[in-house]
Amino acid sequence: MKKSLFVLSALAICFGAAAKLPAPSEEAKAKAAEAAAKTAHGNKVADFQLCKSREKVAAHYYKTNGKGKPAPAATPACVDPGAYKPAETTASAPAAAPVVAKPAAAPAKKG
Repeated sequence: MKKSLFVLSALAICFGAAAKLPAPSEEAKAKAAEAAAKTAHGNKVADFQLCKSREKVAAHYYKTNGKGKPAPAATPACVDPGAYKPAETTASAPAAAPVVAKPAAAPAKKG
């Protein structure tokens, strides 16, 4: 009983602290987007390396043990993603002015 109360109170404190965090700034959002882009590129590189190693293993297998076996089905070629290129920042471009909606003119009274 005491353990469950302790766990529940700890969870309440954690969720309460998380609810009070401020929204991330534009700079933090840009850093997060850059990190996501780097991660995505890293995954593409890992997929390419895995594809090349599979081809190497398959070539070795068919060279040594695969005599008389049917040729494997055609698979798509491995595509090298190239070097990582960071996205161009918009800081060098002038910032666009925020669009402010103008209030509509009040209709004229007939009198």
